Amino acid sequence: MALCGDGDGASCLPSELIVHIFSFLPVHDRLLASAVCFRWRECLFYPALWPELHLSLRGLSTEKPRLEFLMKKCGWFVRDLRVEFATETYVNVVGPAGDSEVSAQLSAGCVEVLHTSLEQVLCVLRNVKNNRNLQKLSLFGDRSILQQYQEYIGNANLSKVDPGGKKIKEIQQLFEEILTNCRQLKWLSCGFMLEIPTPSSLSALSNPVANSLEHLSLLDSHSNVDCTFITAAELERFVNLQSLALDFSEFTAEMARVLASTNRVPLHRLSLMIHSASLSLKSLNTMPQDEDWKALVRHSANLRVYMIAFDVKSDDMLTVLKPGIPLERIHFDSSITSVSGAVVDLISRQYDKFLTHFIVMKDAIDMLHFPDLSNNRNEDPLVLLTWKCTRLSVLAIHGYTVWAHNLIAIARLRGSDLKVLEVTEESIDFDPEELAYQDVDPVHNLTEQVSLGLGRSWHAVMDIESLCVFTDPARHFYQEMQNFSKGI
Repeated sequence: MALCGDGDGASCLPSELIVHIFSFLPVHDRLLASAVCFRWRECLFYPALWPELHLSLRGLSTEKPRLEFLMKKCGWFVRDLRVEFATETYVNVVGPAGDSEVSAQLSAGCVEVLHTSLEQVLCVLRNVKNNRNLQKLSLFGDRSILQQYQEYIGNANLSKVDPGGKKIKEIQQLFEEILTNCRQLKWLSCGFMLEIPTPSSLSALSNPVANSLEHLSLLDSHSNVDCTFITAAELERFVNLQSLALDFSEFTAEMARVLASTNRVPLHRLSLMIHSASLSLKSLNTMPQDEDWKALVRHSANLRVYMIAFDVKSDDMLTVLKPGIPLERIHFDSSITSVSGAVVDLISRQYDKFLTHFIVMKDAIDMLHFPDLSNNRNEDPLVLLTWKCTRLSVLAIHGYTVWAHNLIAIARLRGSDLKVLEVTEESIDFDPEELAYQDVDPVHNLTEQVSLGLGRSWHAVMDIESLCVFTDPARHFYQEMQNFSKGI
């Protein structure tokens, strides 16, 4: 068959056929192919080729040209937009404490990172604001970049980055414009961003869009007692909501009663972030009581709950963990407080029918004295949890003493059903009395026995930096929450 046109080769193919061929290429290769010629570029950015766009940014100034190009091409029609704004380019300056030159370098580096992050957020939002076809919008940012760098930058330099807070105000305005203009939005997720969501953000959604929204998550590092992203009255508009993620301090008994109303679809996923800062400012008296949880479960029989607790005291957790919660996943992360054996025991008794994920992490300064949940090698709550929670598939531990013989017991109890068992090497301890009767290397013996129990090769975690769950719990929670909500 003769090719159309005067030329020869691929350049003569009909545009529809070129688009179809390019549909088989991964995103990276499409971008490379777009540099070949103008016609290929036009075909490569045909809307059907870009129904979704997932970007992971690192706060680098070199990313700006590509980001602007991609957003200008796709921002106005993409249906599923997911962007992670990170600031992995931390400034590492080594020098004597109090060195003014080092402080100046650190301040300058932080200012540059913050400026780049603001510009990247603005670039994305400016190019999406008129997109009426947007169905999924997911934005994740470094956990309060402003708070993170303010101590190094100082108020004077901070005002140079964003004089009068104009950029932050524009970001908030653009976010509300996006919500106002969208007509098909089903998924709205905004976590740990640069103060993007405000208490008035959701009011920008029209009633038809609010009525059809299926997933909503608004998470931030605000500790302001007056900052509430959604009220029970506003929640009444979201009658088709199937998954929800909020700060626990915002999830009130009144909200639980709204979600249990018979005039709305059942809720399937609920993710709650419990932060010590928000708990210290907001009373636990407004939280759902056990009867509220039971009423919610009666209406939403398939509801499953995911919780993460940042530096929350054990006494507060004992108050939060009501028996009626269908808790499937729980993640403790702390640098100040420690999880008590009583909390672990309560979880194993109350949620044995639901629990699948248990993560406990402590960023300990003193590496020689990790908290011992087993209370001096007596009955270990982690072993009991593994025994009682027969659906447990993920167990991760760092910063708490795990005795070798208990780790072997955990592996034998759950066997191959325990899909993930991650324990950092420094968390593992050996009973001196048992070591006295062993002629083999204890580490080798532990590795062998745990591997036999799990039915697969196992090793303790050697490099903590390689595991997101240990190094960046906020990002881990956000990503897991997304997958948790998609798994309805």
